[in-house]
Amino acid sequence: MNDTNLGFIHRFIPPHSNAKQSKQTLLLLHGTGGTEDDLIPLGNELAPNASILSVRGRVLENGMPRFFRRLEEGVFDLEDLKMRTDELAEFLTKSSSKYMFDEKRIIAVGYSNGANIAASLLLRRPESLAGAILFRAMVPYSPTVMPDLSNKSIILLEGLYDPIVSTTEAQRLLEIFTNAQSNVTLKWQDSGHNLTNEDIIAAKKWLGKSFNH
Repeated sequence: MNDTNLGFIHRFIPPHSNAKQSKQTLLLLHGTGGTEDDLIPLGNELAPNASILSVRGRVLENGMPRFFRRLEEGVFDLEDLKMRTDELAEFLTKSSSKYMFDEKRIIAVGYSNGANIAASLLLRRPESLAGAILFRAMVPYSPTVMPDLSNKSIILLEGLYDPIVSTTEAQRLLEIFTNAQSNVTLKWQDSGHNLTNEDIIAAKKWLGKSFNH
């Protein structure tokens, strides 16, 4: 299903009718230049019985979809980020009503730019997500008041040789989520910014442990 009336181009895929259905919904958020189709194979691999809501970013940078504007590499337009975060949170509420999934059991799966807006959702609109798998995430911003994320589970999967996300940046994000009382894990991968098979294995294992299907 793909309905643009909710504000974002997206795809919603319910669980297979013959599968043991999960009450989870994976919110798939692509990286710069991606589309709503990119992460669906990943979502199916991580949680074959979950619903999938895969969203395309509304901002274009040189024709490439993103979820919010940036001023340059690694420098975000914070006002735009906050506005786009609110838009995405409202989209999730509308989508849960339309597609009849549990709004309290949404787990974000974000890569790069998608991971950054998922991190922003957790910090600005924490009621939107139950948890998140964040591949190659950066600090979206440092909140002046920390949200209470004590009931959120988060895994950060970062590359040791990532030219975009430094190890210091990843540690800062870990510190923010730790200070917000979340159940957060940082797992280093022997890679750069690209996703690897080890990322998928680690994310799937974490998801199985952290959330009962």
